Amino acid sequence: MRRAEALKRVLLAALMLVSAPLMAAPGAAATAAEIPAAACKRPVYLTFDTGHMGVAPLVAEVLQRQRVPVTFFLANERTQPVGDRPAGASLDDHWAPWWKAMAAQGHDFGSHTWDHLVWRKDTPQGFTFRPTAGPRNGQSVNLTAAQYCEELSRSARRFEAMTGQPMRALFRAPGGKTSPKLLAAASACGWHHVPWTSAGFLGDELPSDRYPNDHLLRQALAQVREGDILLAHLGIWSRQEPWAPAVLEPLIVGLKAKGLCFTTLRDHPDYRTVGKAP
Repeated sequence: MRRAEALKRVLLAALMLVSAPLMAAPGAAATAAEIPAAACKRPVYLTFDTGHMGVAPLVAEVLQRQRVPVTFFLANERTQPVGDRPAGASLDDHWAPWWKAMAAQGHDFGSHTWDHLVWRKDTPQGFTFRPTAGPRNGQSVNLTAAQYCEELSRSARRFEAMTGQPMRALFRAPGGKTSPKLLAAASACGWHHVPWTSAGFLGDELPSDRYPNDHLLRQALAQVREGDILLAHLGIWSRQEPWAPAVLEPLIVGLKAKGLCFTTLRDHPDYRTVGKAP
C-alpha cells in the first residue's frame, strides 16, 4: 500500500512538472502536429496497433493533451460500440473521420494487415495464417507472398481513401509473429517491418488479474530507455481491466519527467527514410 501511495506522489509531481509550461501559456493545448521533431533529444517511439477501438477517443485526448505524436498500425479489426459509432470494424466509414483527424494531427501510420493475419508457418507455396478479423476469422488461411503483400497494401489504400494522405511502407505483423521468409517476401514488395523493443512491451494484452495496471506502469517506468519502441493497442478484447487510458497518461508523464520525449517513427534512424506504401 505504501509503495502505491509513493508511486502516486511521484506521478503527481511529474504531472505538475510537465504541465507547468502548458498551464502558463494560454492556448497551449496544441495538436501533435505542432510539436517540432527537433525538440526531441532523448526519444522513445510510442506505437498503437488497432484493436476493438473502445478506448481510441480517450487515447486521442491524452495524446493531444500531452502533445505526444505516435505511430499507428492499422488492421480492419472488429470493434465495440463507441459513442454514436455502432459495432463494426476499425477501418469502416464510422471510424474514417477519426483516422482523418489523427492524420491531420501529424501522427505516423503503417499497415497491420487487413484481416489481422497471425503468421503460423511457412509453406512451399507461401505461408499459413490465422486471421483474427474478417470473414475467415479463426480459420487457417494459406496465402502466397503476393497475396500477403496485397493484405498489407489493402490497409494502406483504405487509409489513403479515409484521410487523403498516403501511408508509409511500414508494417507490423500481428502478434509480432514472423519468419525470415515472411520478412523477405514483404521486403521484396516494398514493406519494412517494425517490431517493438523488449522493454517497450507495455503488457496491455496480458491478463489483468496477473498483470494489473499499477504493476505494468511501475515496470514500464523502471525499464523503458531512450530509443525504445513501445507497443500498445486501441483496445484488447481479452483484458478485463483496460490498460488505456488508465496507464497511458501516467506513463507519458513519468517518462517525460525522466527526461525522455516522444516522436514518431519518421524520426527513427531505421525508418526515417521509408517512403510511401506500394
